[in-house]
Amino acid sequence: MQKDSTTSAPPTPTARVRQRKRSNEVPPEASKANGNHLLVDDQNKYRSMWIRAHSTVWMIGGFALIIYMGHLYIWAMVVVIQIFMARELFCLLRKAHEDSHLPGFRLLNWHFFFTAMLFVYGRILSQRLVNTVTSDKFLYKLVGNLIKYHMFTCYFLYIAGFMWFILTLKKKMYKYQFGQFAWTHMILIVVFTQSSFTVANIFEGIFWFLLPASLIVIDDIAAYIFGFFFGRTPLIKLSPKKTWEGFIGASVATIISAFVLANVMGRSQWLTCPRKDLSTGWLHCDPGPLFKPEYYDLTGWVPRWFPWKEVSVLPVQWHALCLGLFASIIAPFGGFFASGFKRAFKIKDFGDSIPGHGGITDRMDCQYGDGSLCIHLSPVIRDGPKLLSRDDPGTDIDEPYLRGAARSVHEDRANVPGEAVQTILKSR
Repeated sequence: MQKDSTTSAPPTPTARVRQRKRSNEVPPEASKANGNHLLVDDQNKYRSMWIRAHSTVWMIGGFALIIYMGHLYIWAMVVVIQIFMARELFCLLRKAHEDSHLPGFRLLNWHFFFTAMLFVYGRILSQRLVNTVTSDKFLYKLVGNLIKYHMFTCYFLYIAGFMWFILTLKKKMYKYQFGQFAWTHMILIVVFTQSSFTVANIFEGIFWFLLPASLIVIDDIAAYIFGFFFGRTPLIKLSPKKTWEGFIGASVATIISAFVLANVMGRSQWLTCPRKDLSTGWLHCDPGPLFKPEYYDLTGWVPRWFPWKEVSVLPVQWHALCLGLFASIIAPFGGFFASGFKRAFKIKDFGDSIPGHGGITDRMDCQYGDGSLCIHLSPVIRDGPKLLSRDDPGTDIDEPYLRGAARSVHEDRANVPGEAVQTILKSR
């Protein structure tokens, strides 16, 4: 019998195919630019829009309630937001396998977090805390001692955390642990640098916190609406859903809103008066020239049938246009930065605590840089006229006067313990 000449090739060992771990990032094909159709034509967007709108209404309602309750409650809201942001950011680099071999290592992150919180808010609220307890002699001395040793306490807590970190180092875990150490410090810089400016703005007057924060929210909502209905041209590759139509439409809406909202908010003493202590009572103060209306005659500029012959404008409204310009052009780059950050980690959102929006960090990304702008802009706006209103307006302002004025503004904004605190320290 003739042997079959067709012999099969010897089986070769099948190579092991490594499957890349899937992420919750939207595939590039699903996030292509909308050059061929409007976003409104995508029926799947309507459900997402409804969920997002529902969550937005609840957030705005809660935010308005906290604003009504006052400065101290707004500060508490900022603290809660910081904690949620830190929690979301801490989880980005968390690895369950490594953490299982490092019991208690996660507590070290929060140790550094609350140490930074004590340092930042201790400096910001020291003067106001003294003003609150002035009538009680015992509390006055106790607060004075706490302020006196505040820097030493924070330094001791940080060194204790540093020693704790060194003692927990384990072989084969060095890279992960040092990575977590660096990541923790970056989070502290991102979270507390911005929020410290924000809290300082709150106590200088809710107006300086509420107006810029509201403008960024308006810009975000307007960009979403304009992009939803008219979006065609992609704006930036980092965030494919952002369009030029949404960006331009939101910019116009935000600048107009800045001018209008400054007029509405600037007429409320509750929003414009600074809070010098930690009480929650009603405020009464001289609003200052920025919040006193100026009247402009429209005769000759409008037709006779026009009902208004003059308009009142607050001087702060002109400055609000700068805030509107910043909120519409510069602030979105905070969102672009967050988009690039999420793509680097292959995630869609930082969290899922807000339906339709993602996490707290996803909503706070554009707020980064906003507080730092106001902390530098508001002293110029408020104290600028004082530098120019000298007895002799025709003479130049001497350099020592400028240095003294700048130093007083800097001390006030850097929240260095004021005269009352320094008196306590000297008495000790």
